[in-house]
Order: sequence, then C-alpha cells, then structure tokens
Amino acid sequence: MRIRFFALASLAVLSTLAGCSSPTSTNATVSTTESPSASTVTGSPSIGHVFVINLENKSYGETWGPDSVAAYLNGTLRPQGQLLEQYFGIGHASLGNYLAQVSGQAPNSKTQSDCFQFVEFNQTGTGDYGQALGEGCVYPPAIKTVADQLTSAGKTWKSYQEDLANSSTEPKTCRHPMIGTADATVGARQGDMYTTRHNPFVYFHSIIDSPSCADNVVDLSALSSDLASEATTPNLTYITPTLCHDGHDAPCIDGQPGGLTSADQFLATTVPDILSSTAFQTDGMLIITFDEAELIGDHADSSACCNTPRSPNAPNPGLAGPGGGRIGALVLAANVAPASVNATPYNHYSLLCSIEDIFDLPHLGFAGAPGLACFGNDVYGN
Repeated sequence: MRIRFFALASLAVLSTLAGCSSPTSTNATVSTTESPSASTVTGSPSIGHVFVINLENKSYGETWGPDSVAAYLNGTLRPQGQLLEQYFGIGHASLGNYLAQVSGQAPNSKTQSDCFQFVEFNQTGTGDYGQALGEGCVYPPAIKTVADQLTSAGKTWKSYQEDLANSSTEPKTCRHPMIGTADATVGARQGDMYTTRHNPFVYFHSIIDSPSCADNVVDLSALSSDLASEATTPNLTYITPTLCHDGHDAPCIDGQPGGLTSADQFLATTVPDILSSTAFQTDGMLIITFDEAELIGDHADSSACCNTPRSPNAPNPGLAGPGGGRIGALVLAANVAPASVNATPYNHYSLLCSIEDIFDLPHLGFAGAPGLACFGNDVYGN
C-alpha cells in the first residue's frame, strides 16, 4: 500500500535542551484536567486515532545514529516525521516502562525484575500523584489505565500483541498467567514468542477482570481487518511485536537475526498498512519508540529527564540510576513537520499525558507531575 507523505513545511529553529532540563515555552498554558499538579501543555491537536509501537532495548545511538541497521526506520519513516532526540525510558527493566506508559505508575521492586512471578500488587496506601504504594505486579481495580479512561469517555482501544494467539493451551485473547503462578512467557518458544511483560494492560485488574478484555487485548493478526475502515480502528492502537520482532532477542529462537534488523523488518511490514489506513489519513498519529536503553550490567544507561518525581517504591528506577536511558522516539502525523528534530526532553510519562490531552482525559500518576512536558506546539507545529 502507498505510504502517505506529508508536504514539507518551514520550521522554527529549536533551542538545544539538555536531557535533564525542564522545557519552557513562552506561550505555555496549563491544562485544567490534571490532578493534582500541572504538566506543561502547549498545543491542542486535531487527532482522533493514536498508534503506538514499542520496540525493545536499544540506546539512541544504535537506533538513530549513522551506523544504524534500521534502514526503513531511518531512511523511509524518519523523513516523514519528527525525531524526539531527547526521549528517555523511565527505568529498567522492561515492564516498568510499559506500565508507566499506560498508567503513570512508577516501578517497584517486582516490576523492575519483570514480574517472573505473576503476583498481586499488595497496596499499602496511595502516595502523591496517585502512586500506589506497595509491591507487586497486578494492580488492584482502583488503579486505572488510559484504557479505562478511554472506555469511560466512550472511546475505543485495543492492544495488538504478536503471537498472543499462538499457544495451544492458553486463551487466544487477554492472555496472561494465572495470579500467583510463574510467567512461562519470559523466554521465547518455538512458534510462540509472545511475552506477557511487554503487554502492560494485563497487569491491571480493572482490565483483566472485565469480559471486554477478550475483545480489547488481541493477537496482532486482528489489526489488518480493523484498519479496513475508520469505524473499526480503535482510538488507541497499541502494538507490541514478538520477542524477535521487537529487537529483544538476537538471534531468535527460530533462526531469524533478531535485534534491530528484525525490528526494522517488522516496521517495514506493519507500518505501511497503518499509514495508508483511512483512520490515519483522516486524523492519525503514530509514535514509534523503545522501552529502555540497552541494559548490560554496570554499563547500563540509567539517565533520566523531565523532573520525574522520585518513585515511592523503587529508590533507583534505573537500577544503576534514576531512569531508563536515552532512546528517542519518532512521531508521524499531518500536523507534525516531516524531516524535523525536536530537542525537548520527553519520556514515557510524557507520552501518556500527550495521549490523554488528545482525548481530553485527566492525567494519571506521574503523567500529572509538575514540570513534565506533554506534546505541544513544538511537536504539532506544522
């Protein structure tokens, strides 16, 4: 299918900002939907369909640098969108980043270790910015996600997980371990490389206890038919490839190269259908990012940005530091200038508050923390 190309527009020169600095804007306004404190908001885009693709464990230089093997991402997609060059993960390892992206909840000791045991979150109280105090994996019903918000607002969402339906013994939708049992999907299996820890929605009782989970947490194979019309395309489309196609494994259990090479091939196969869909052509925005920078022992990039408050449950969200390192993100939409670069510091909490702003939703968790930048005129300036 033909990929949509956007007309080039003139850009204002962006000031270079340090990765840990707090962005400012002379025309910034404060959202009235935040609680308990305001994030920085500078734009009100006309976007009705948001697509998010998360890849795995790649530092900024490997993905976006001159020696990157991601030829489709850099050669085809990057000229069509804006590169957020100061976009950071919020911690290590994987799961805490995914949970932050959909709920605003900060890591705890269990989610930092990817919840190999699928245990309940034992909540002992509620801290600032709606942070659940305690430890564990599966959050109680009162802890909400952007999916719950969208449903309450009459909007739609789906989590499309590659290989979700490939188990011969597990459900074909809303798949997750039984509470209190080991997560058998931590490593890839022949013919089934789905992993629970890259599917954040199933860590919330507000979702898995509802019959609608079976309709909303589905295999990636359902995406093609849903994209066939605007009416069947969810307002939020959340896509996670397999452990091979997201760049996590290298080589893969089935002999594929894995790493950034297989991740780029996945994008080349999947993204054209999104960009040519009626929903995207009408009012869509696509964000492609990574969960965290590569974590290799003491050499982990644990840098952070955006004045994120201290996690009440994990003194060092980045294990060796405050964050998940610099990863970068690419944003494509009609009102995002093509072939542009943005130096404003953002992280996964920023992505959550940006999605919430698009749909006029309150800010959950650390997405409502003061000083955090949500996407504004710097992104939607075309």
